[in-house]
Amino acid sequence: MRIVIIGATGHIGSWLVPRLVAEGHEVLAVSRGVRAPYHAAPEWECVERVTLDRAAAEADGSFGPAIAALRGDAVVDLLCFELTSAQQLVTALRGQVAVLVHCGTLWVHGVPRVRPYDETAPRVPFGAYGVRKAAIERYLLEEAAAGFPVTILHPGHISGPGWAPINPAGHLDRCVFDALASSEVVTLPDDGLATLQHVHADDVAQAFVLAIARRDAAVGEAFHVAAAAPVTMRAYAEAAAGWFGTTARLAYMPWESWQATVSERDAALTRDHVLHSPHASIAKAQRLLGYAPRFSAVAAARDAVAEMYPSRTLA
Repeated sequence: MRIVIIGATGHIGSWLVPRLVAEGHEVLAVSRGVRAPYHAAPEWECVERVTLDRAAAEADGSFGPAIAALRGDAVVDLLCFELTSAQQLVTALRGQVAVLVHCGTLWVHGVPRVRPYDETAPRVPFGAYGVRKAAIERYLLEEAAAGFPVTILHPGHISGPGWAPINPAGHLDRCVFDALASSEVVTLPDDGLATLQHVHADDVAQAFVLAIARRDAAVGEAFHVAAAAPVTMRAYAEAAAGWFGTTARLAYMPWESWQATVSERDAALTRDHVLHSPHASIAKAQRLLGYAPRFSAVAAARDAVAEMYPSRTLA
């Protein structure tokens, strides 16, 4: 197949492009052209690179037609964050593609009422990101019901080499890993039992490949794509200390006090993760797509952390 990847050099695309090339597909990698992929692979030599600034092209209405002009059998959209973006793309691709695979997020569910939860769980999102992505999902599924071939994949916390993962305190500051590596006390919010559900970028890429290959089962559906099970902040911290050969020294503090100990940005990120505390079932993706993540939530984070500390060998 001829496959167009929008956002090809980002977290997911960096792993997805080599997978598709290895399977014999013709791949057109669309990006702004401002950075190399996170994951270098020889398959990138076989890829047609297309430079396109989505924001600028959407502003003048040329983005959708430009993607359609690439004549892809399948289009993968890894960078859609606005309803108008999805609408422009669908309008341009209607009748032109076998499938559009859209990257959503587990955040469409908001605060889950039960855990684990599957794709039928209510959509009660909060925060601008979750609300926008839920609106996009709703629109795309309505289009699917009317005959447009679209599949939606909802990843958890995407982790992998090349960028910092969400840490055991629920934010991105590497100081938490530094403290665990040095046997310093790490203070977690509340009781440290909020959950995180990392997923390795290569496992997400696997799901996108499967959604294209098994599109008869995938079109019109939304799937959770994450590690098989979440991990609590406390268990994650204990595991991370073990990577460095230390034992976690953990303390706990009520949220109202804890948030004052970190930056405003870190507090906002942690609050977002604590409230969501994802525990999404991946049974539907396993059953219909054959999705089989290689990495646990902890292993996905470890793979990212290993590159952050090149002078150390992690256990």
